[in-house]
Amino acid sequence: MSRVLPRATAALVAAALALALTGCGEDLPANVDPAQVDAVEAPELGACRDLTVEDIAQPSNATRVVDCSEDHTAMTYAVGSLPEELRDADYNADELGSFAFATCSAKFVKLLGADESLAMRTVLTWAWFRPSEEAWDQGARWYRCDVVGGGDQTEELFAIPADVKGLLQRPDDEWLVCAAGPTVAGSVKVPCSEAHDWRAVSTIKLGEPDDPYPGDRVSEATTKDYCSKSVGAWLGYPVDYDYGYTWFRETEWNAGNRRSVCWAKTSQ
Repeated sequence: MSRVLPRATAALVAAALALALTGCGEDLPANVDPAQVDAVEAPELGACRDLTVEDIAQPSNATRVVDCSEDHTAMTYAVGSLPEELRDADYNADELGSFAFATCSAKFVKLLGADESLAMRTVLTWAWFRPSEEAWDQGARWYRCDVVGGGDQTEELFAIPADVKGLLQRPDDEWLVCAAGPTVAGSVKVPCSEAHDWRAVSTIKLGEPDDPYPGDRVSEATTKDYCSKSVGAWLGYPVDYDYGYTWFRETEWNAGNRRSVCWAKTSQ
């Protein structure tokens, strides 16, 4: 059995880091649109961009928009104003990350035609952005959710289709997440259409939205017990099999995540 250590989700990493795009126009990278850097007005819904792993770890983003018929790694699927109760929040307040998790997750599931379990077992993920700190100081209070090909645990982001609506209603292996490595912990996450050692086959819900965090010991023990049975059933109850699990700590719980992921050792 492969024990998997907890990790932060891409969304939480993006919410926690506080590096913003700054600098004069002539110092900006070629793929950055100067008009977006400190934009007070909300971004365009449905816009496509060629983001990188580094981009989705930032709180704000001003990457140039590209035509969705061209290669792109991200598409903006939700844009809106932060609720009134968050307008006076600090730029890096935890409450912003919690709001983004709830809002972007719900819209992500609806967009792709998935349920919560499947949404955690796809190589597609989402990233959220807010205005730059300068725009924030000027009163900008919008949020932007992007569906992204890959995430913080893939080596790089990959191109997504021009139209991703309903993509997971009947998902191909190209969009399901597997892992390449001796254990799930620290492995490289890849589409299941590529060579792999582990496949994410199920998830377990550990609580309801209003439940308090059950603690590290209970979270891991409950996950381990469930995944042992769930993976065994998925494999057809073999005499000997290997499984892994990914569970999340209190930080992720407070942001809204209530699920752990079960992995089966398989090359198929």
